Amino acid sequence: MLLGRMGLRRGQAAGIHRSDCHMLADSRALGCDYKGPHIHVRRRENANGAWSKSRESWIQPVDFLVVQAYDQYADERFALLGAGGSDFLLVNLFRGVHGAPMTPEAIYELFERLTRRAGLSRKVGPHMARRAFGSNVSDAGGELDEIQALLGQKHPESARPYVIPDRARLREAVERVPSPRELHGRGER
Repeated sequence: MLLGRMGLRRGQAAGIHRSDCHMLADSRALGCDYKGPHIHVRRRENANGAWSKSRESWIQPVDFLVVQAYDQYADERFALLGAGGSDFLLVNLFRGVHGAPMTPEAIYELFERLTRRAGLSRKVGPHMARRAFGSNVSDAGGELDEIQALLGQKHPESARPYVIPDRARLREAVERVPSPRELHGRGER
């Protein structure tokens, strides 16, 4: 969800701390004036080797699906670890040292395992989820500056490679182009 619904890189996702997550409609009680559920994406040194490629920190709004997934994950994490584990959001729950922060490499390995389990003929990697997010925002009517901000990129043109139009949207674009008859009248000369 962090990669596919938020467009984060695997290093950014692995570097999120629980204290970065504000999943309330109003987070003023947490000392944050940003409205709505969101995650603070920060560049910092992390014990698990994760870091944000973006030099600037930003606030990433999240939708109800991310909030719901967060709640389910928090419940599962608490059932397995209690209040223990590190402050990192993503921790090992089933492999390695339980409660230790998940590494960016572990996210890559998770994508490999899920690709095999799904029986996909094509390898699906973490960065593909980021690209899909950018394309989904574009297909939903998002502008390039919005995609840039949501991907945490500094320059507007940096977002362009992430915008891959949906084939149906391309078909609709072609069908919107009027025929010469519609432009110049039916059979009139």
